[in-house]
Amino acid sequence: MTIRVLLADDQALLRATFRILIDSCEDMEVVAEAADGSEAVALARTHRPDLVLMDIRMPGTDGLAATSAICSDPGLAGTRVLILTTFEIDEYVAQALRAGASGFLGKDVTADVLLAGVRTVASGESLLSPLATRTLITRLLSAPAQGARLAAAGGLGALTAREREVMAWVAEGHSNEEIAEKLFVSPLTVRTHVHRAMTKLGARDRAQLVVIAYQSGLVQAPPPGDR
Repeated sequence: MTIRVLLADDQALLRATFRILIDSCEDMEVVAEAADGSEAVALARTHRPDLVLMDIRMPGTDGLAATSAICSDPGLAGTRVLILTTFEIDEYVAQALRAGASGFLGKDVTADVLLAGVRTVASGESLLSPLATRTLITRLLSAPAQGARLAAAGGLGALTAREREVMAWVAEGHSNEEIAEKLFVSPLTVRTHVHRAMTKLGARDRAQLVVIAYQSGLVQAPPPGDR
């Protein structure tokens, strides 16, 4: 299957570079380009891409508003958003995660990392390193007024003990393979537990499962000195 990508960035040169890179891969193609958030939303609804590579800072409608619009549109349930930013300094990233973004990449990443990120997010996984997870969740919890909460502690009652355990490992930024090694099970078993937890909690993807884990109190945010 070919991964269909929509590029959203106000820098034409950067879009051209990403297009050349993505179109050079046999398993992915660029279907459209947007110069701002409103155009990204319109083109997403027209082309229904598998993934939107979204710059968060654009003139007019920014990437945050565009991400929210795309991820809340039932007609775009199959479209994932991969944010381009520097998550250590971008105050909007926590909001983008809550809005439904599935991952984050810095604009200074290598070509191989970018392409691997596109494949990861398009496959339904999230792209959240342990460092990114800690940074994002700390900001998310320090600004509770920004957007509605995704879950309360009581919402975890529908999960089995193993599903809660796996969800906690996911919230700390571990991959399915790493969790499988810790629990002495197969990565496929871990993936099954993750998907069941997502279904029961109404999480759009793995990234929102992370948010719910912290908001519900299943996992605690790291102390300031451990960030």
